[in-house]
Amino acid sequence: MRCTTLASGSKGNCFFIEGESGALLIDAGLSAKETLGRIAAAGLDAGKICAVLVTHEHGDHIRGLEVLMKKLTIPVYATEGTLHDFLHNRRTSDKPIDCRVCRHDDEFAVKDFSIKAFKTSHDAVDPCGFVIQENGLRFGYCTDTGILTLPMLEKLRHCDGIVLESNHCPDMLANGPYPEFLKQRIRSKHGHLSNPDAASCLRSLGRDLPQVILAHLSETNNTTERATASARDGLGLLYDEMNVIVATQCGTTKACPQYLSL
Repeated sequence: MRCTTLASGSKGNCFFIEGESGALLIDAGLSAKETLGRIAAAGLDAGKICAVLVTHEHGDHIRGLEVLMKKLTIPVYATEGTLHDFLHNRRTSDKPIDCRVCRHDDEFAVKDFSIKAFKTSHDAVDPCGFVIQENGLRFGYCTDTGILTLPMLEKLRHCDGIVLESNHCPDMLANGPYPEFLKQRIRSKHGHLSNPDAASCLRSLGRDLPQVILAHLSETNNTTERATASARDGLGLLYDEMNVIVATQCGTTKACPQYLSL
């Protein structure tokens, strides 16, 4: 299994998960045209995509969803609350599309992928993360959450690789240009994980986790260097044993590969 970053950040999020039986997209926050262009530029095959998994209904996660589903003729899987909001508040067309409900901790299958959604904590209707398994390999995806609970950590433990939010540096957020109400939202339990939050998660997972992509970095309140340094502090001597990648808004390029091979 391989996870490739197509985009990560406030302007759009999309990850391409390729296995032996096909491929999945997690979120579709770019336009369909941009998504397909980035897939081709990364040397990937859009024809392998058999479903889109959506974490929540915010625009940077579903901007290209409707058009992409129609172009590729594939279903979307999301929680009931996310799908209800998408269908009733976000769609621009009334043409039928294939939407399928996934429930927290209930396993479902797409091709040979076995998938479970798990509850996250964000200011969205019914947000979730995902754990995906295929042929004995296990991949976790957890972004857009203000806290990491013990059940969430247990979902990520023993994964062969994860995508984990490392959204902001607390000092940069506190001293940055955002209005106070937005700062409070970001640092709340329904906001986004900070660099120290991500570091604490990595410290907890320790040797149980061989590789991670740090994702959804704020362009205003974080830097690649700060996120990396925080992860290094959290992991200590384990840092050199782990493959740590920082995802960016531009995603994978030939000069800057951002992918995990599980």
